[in-house]
Amino acid sequence: MATTTKKKRRKKPVKKLKYSNKKLNFVHIVTLAGIILILLVIILAARSCGGISHRNPKGVVEGYIKAAVAGKDKKMQECYSADKVSDEAKTEISSTMKYFQAHGAKDVNIESCETISESKTYSYVYIRYNLVLQNDQEYPCISTYLVKAQDKKYYLYSPSDISDKISQQAAADYQKFMTTKTYTDYTKAYEVFLKKNPGYEDKIASKLNG
Repeated sequence: MATTTKKKRRKKPVKKLKYSNKKLNFVHIVTLAGIILILLVIILAARSCGGISHRNPKGVVEGYIKAAVAGKDKKMQECYSADKVSDEAKTEISSTMKYFQAHGAKDVNIESCETISESKTYSYVYIRYNLVLQNDQEYPCISTYLVKAQDKKYYLYSPSDISDKISQQAAADYQKFMTTKTYTDYTKAYEVFLKKNPGYEDKIASKLNG
């Protein structure tokens, strides 16, 4: 009588997971932290692009020009005051927006923005910038603003708040500024633009007066 022997089945080895639960949790935490960090960077970038910086005179002047080109009058008003804006300031805002609109500016490139002079009560700031026109040419500009400190923040002076003394001192400081390389470079760029675009200023004047 033949006998049969049962073969013992070999147990298949259980494959170990590549990562333990602790390692997986750590990877998830690091990934989540990275996503949160990216979102914070995006939010801060969006705020810096759309907001007005009141931390220094330069920031409020640059913010004012950018807001004017973008046609954001509410942002421009923020540059003058955190509270009620004077009628004179509103008129200034309206004139500035109308001027940029006459050029058909679609963007602005800021070349430089620095303080010309300063005292205990104000800073006199210039900004050199180019208006980017619809045909992608750049129209050279230069503007100056008086900036005051209020509650540890900086705001533009409303025209009605500028005293005769401050106005006279600013005029004298501007005369000196006109001898600087920044100003002479601006005038050269302006002359080059007009040679390339004869009659341009007349067209802008007719739009403003029309």
